[in-house]
Amino acid sequence: MIPELGFLSLLLATMSALLLAVVPQLGFWLRKPALTQLAWGLSYCFGLFTLAAISILAYSFAVDDFTLEYVAAHSNSQLPTFFKIAATWGGHEGSMLFWLFSLSVWVVLFALFNRKNDRTFVAQSLVILGLICFSFAVFIVFFSNPYGRLFPAPLEGRDLNPMLQDVGLIFHPPLLYLGYVGFAVNFALSVSALLHQHLESQIARVMRVWVLVSWLFLTLGIVLGAWWAYYELGWGGWWFWDPVENASFMPWLAGTALLHSLAVTEKRGSFKAWTVLLAILAFSLCLLGTFLVRSGILVSVHAFASDPTRGLYVLAYLIVVIGGSLTLYAYKGSQIRSRDNAERYSRESLLLLNNILLMTALCVVLLGTLLPLVHKQLGLGSISIGAPFFDQMFLIIMTPFALLIGIGPLVKWRRDQFSAIRTPVIASVIIMLIAGFALPYLLQDKLTVSAVLGTMMTVIIVLLSLYEMHQRATYRDTFWRGISKLSRSHWGMILAHLGVAMTVWGIAFSQNYSIERDVRMNVGDTVQIAGYDFTFKGISDANGPNYVGGKAQIDISRDGKHETTLYAEKRLYTVSKMPMTEAAIDWGFSRDLYAALGEKLDNNAWALRLYYKPFIRWIWLGGLFMALGGVLCMFDRRYRFSQILAKDNVQ
Repeated sequence: MIPELGFLSLLLATMSALLLAVVPQLGFWLRKPALTQLAWGLSYCFGLFTLAAISILAYSFAVDDFTLEYVAAHSNSQLPTFFKIAATWGGHEGSMLFWLFSLSVWVVLFALFNRKNDRTFVAQSLVILGLICFSFAVFIVFFSNPYGRLFPAPLEGRDLNPMLQDVGLIFHPPLLYLGYVGFAVNFALSVSALLHQHLESQIARVMRVWVLVSWLFLTLGIVLGAWWAYYELGWGGWWFWDPVENASFMPWLAGTALLHSLAVTEKRGSFKAWTVLLAILAFSLCLLGTFLVRSGILVSVHAFASDPTRGLYVLAYLIVVIGGSLTLYAYKGSQIRSRDNAERYSRESLLLLNNILLMTALCVVLLGTLLPLVHKQLGLGSISIGAPFFDQMFLIIMTPFALLIGIGPLVKWRRDQFSAIRTPVIASVIIMLIAGFALPYLLQDKLTVSAVLGTMMTVIIVLLSLYEMHQRATYRDTFWRGISKLSRSHWGMILAHLGVAMTVWGIAFSQNYSIERDVRMNVGDTVQIAGYDFTFKGISDANGPNYVGGKAQIDISRDGKHETTLYAEKRLYTVSKMPMTEAAIDWGFSRDLYAALGEKLDNNAWALRLYYKPFIRWIWLGGLFMALGGVLCMFDRRYRFSQILAKDNVQ
């Protein structure tokens, strides 16, 4: 009976979304404000019913209700409870329902935090969000219903994919979903701006809040996903340029460009057309990512919930959304275009170059992801575009991008002269050139082109960011007094840029100086890697609630002194009969020591994979710095929700 209540809640959510899309719009056409004002109540109803639907599905997992086909396919009574709950979004049907739930969260928050803004504009945006919600709700009801019954019901479920039985499943997909669907709000605001034929600074300020929150969740989701891949898959890598990885990276690039564009729109009233186009593009790429992940059209190690048939619906929806929004932009985009042109050398111009480079990077990722598919569909055979292509292209793009990150904040709005910053820039470039060769050689005794360029990028960003902070702090006050007066938004920019530098540093060193050894080891054998001695001490049992396995003990020493002990596991899940590797990692700020247990060989020997990873931890540390920068910007005084509600009056 309870699952039927879940399906009923889903139907009521679908009806609420339909009414949200229709009733306020009738109010606009019939000039009846009472109908328009129903947008807020209908938004809350949609959120309530969607919450009930996802909660009932999660409850069905928690109580092992194997009468539901979806629960039986993705759970088991031996599965730990927290994994049972996380299994709610571990398959196609549940993940799409969670997608809808995430969208309902954004709809409710948007309606709640915009009660006192121009209600006509906000209601128009809620109508557009209602259309999006209704489309996905219909898809779930008719093509992806998670409440289908099994008769007779099995005594046990088929278990959750062992690769998903990790804490990463609890946090990684929800963070990505919240980031994905958050861009729907900015899409709705942009379409509303096109319909109303204006995009004022107040609207840009409201948009920037929602872009920041979406970008923040997406950043955290990508960082956590990279970390999950690093420690879970046992291959020592963190990014494979996999189609699913690319599907999350493309909206992030578009969202980053959108943030910079909104800064110009808010402060200078420029880049309006850019802002609207990027908002449309960001959400369109989220839908494209949903199609790529769910359709199974591209092969991916991450594709746990694909369905080619149902993916066609997403494709059709994608075509309608992109085609419709771009047609509207082509028809009315010129009416919101800014007529205020900045000088050639100004912060506006540098931010424009910044966005051009970000869009170039996006096009590279899009081309590399879709070209193999197009090539195959045209009957030209199968091709593969792998990491070397992406790595080389991003190295070319990131080099001028890093210089822009450093110089951009130093340049004034409207117009400026390079002579004002000539001395610090030249000094920073000289230090950059010296450090670019010196640091890789001193730290790793070896020079490579990508390591040198990566170091240079890191150094120039750090030096110019610190110089800009000093200049801003000492403009009117002493350094320490001025530092205390810097806005949260300014601190957020500094931290985000330093986060980029840290990530570049981690990538440069880990990609160029990592050491990997596949070895055969008997008990007592020792292998030396980068001055560290890895000694294999043997295997012991390591069984869990739904798996059996063995645990290898590897003692690590350096110069005769004990450093740490690693325990790498090999598991066999009893229901799915699927083996899994659980890597062991000793981390530090300057290196990771990594061990993964392979198969048992003859003569009681074991295959092991051992790694030395210099500065790889800086990749995720940089991502966290970027996320922290987003948090600080979000809580800047200009973007406090209370002030938005009380003071901003969108016209």
